[in-house]
Amino acid sequence: MPSSWLGEPTDANPAPLRIVLVEDDAGDALLVEELLVDTGLEHTLHWEQSLGAALGELRQRPADCVLLDLHLPDASGTAAVDAVQHADRHAAVIVLTGLAESQAGAEAVAAGAQDYLVKGQVGGELLRRSLRYAVHRKHAERAAAELRENRIRAQENARLERGLLPPPLLHTPAVTATTRYLPGREHALLGGDFLDVVETGDGAVHAVIGDVSGHGPDEAALGVCLRITWRALTLAGHHGPELLALLEQVLIAERTRGDMFATCSLLTLDLAAGTATVHLAGHHEPLLSAGGTTGPLDAEPGIALGIAPGLGDWTATVIDLPPTGTLMLYTDGLIEGHVGQGSERLGTAGLVALIDHRSHQDPDSHLDRLVGTVQRLNAGRHADDLAILHLGWRCPGSTAEPAGEGC
Repeated sequence: MPSSWLGEPTDANPAPLRIVLVEDDAGDALLVEELLVDTGLEHTLHWEQSLGAALGELRQRPADCVLLDLHLPDASGTAAVDAVQHADRHAAVIVLTGLAESQAGAEAVAAGAQDYLVKGQVGGELLRRSLRYAVHRKHAERAAAELRENRIRAQENARLERGLLPPPLLHTPAVTATTRYLPGREHALLGGDFLDVVETGDGAVHAVIGDVSGHGPDEAALGVCLRITWRALTLAGHHGPELLALLEQVLIAERTRGDMFATCSLLTLDLAAGTATVHLAGHHEPLLSAGGTTGPLDAEPGIALGIAPGLGDWTATVIDLPPTGTLMLYTDGLIEGHVGQGSERLGTAGLVALIDHRSHQDPDSHLDRLVGTVQRLNAGRHADDLAILHLGWRCPGSTAEPAGEGC
């Protein structure tokens, strides 16, 4: 129903309205101009005589409200309303109809206009109320649409989160897994990094952390695909170079661009044997903390997945595990940030120093402090996705943490 029948929205200090009038009749345009003066509203008026000219104006300079005649030389009816909304989706639309066109006005409102007015039956007060109400109604519609979009985005990110950051599949109390994730894109919840931990029937604990090149939904989707593939293949008994080769085949089949690749680290903890096995595919070495010291493992490097398909040579690095300790796997975002305002990067050495300073804390507090410190050092310039997988263990029967002794 016409907005003049309802209570009028009020603003304490309303800003001047930018109004675009689309009217081919000069007499009607002059009448609207005079009525706008009578409204007492602060406003600017721009008059166009055709829809095409009005659309060009709206694309250059958006309006608060468009007063739209339904009969123009180059358009008529609800098609004109659609075109205006496409050109300026934030502008309220009030259509102007003739005395015998009330049905056309109702159809225009159904098509998305905020109100309609009948020429010859409009006074200054009615126009004022219609303008104010139409603009407020448009704002309310925009807010509702943004809320719906935010809810949809939250649901989509929740689905991605389940794919990229699943709960660890662990049964043994001797191993704990703690994770952190921070996307590089503004307002995003997730990026292209992925991680996972599973325990197989033989008691071994397998972990992966990976980083798909680039940022965006395509990279996140590919990360989900690789993570799910890794879990399925690991539980099916595939490990080491064979597993990496299969992951590379999936990456090549699923990537949306030929230049997309992924780095990853595979880790297997065998507490019964007292060993950890690492395979690197273009990724950083995990950091080992034990006996009060922290440092990167001396692991053999290997080529990233998708860089040179079929030519990967991923060598296993096997280390003896201390009775208790932690291994931290991480992606580039944790070390590639700046240290302060200069060009210096944190790097692995800087990260090790931060970990040494906080090695006494529990894993959750430790990772929270670590990520917070990295962000502060980077002075708000975080740009890459950041993922951390922190694995702690206590070998059967161990009560202390001596350095240099295996399980």
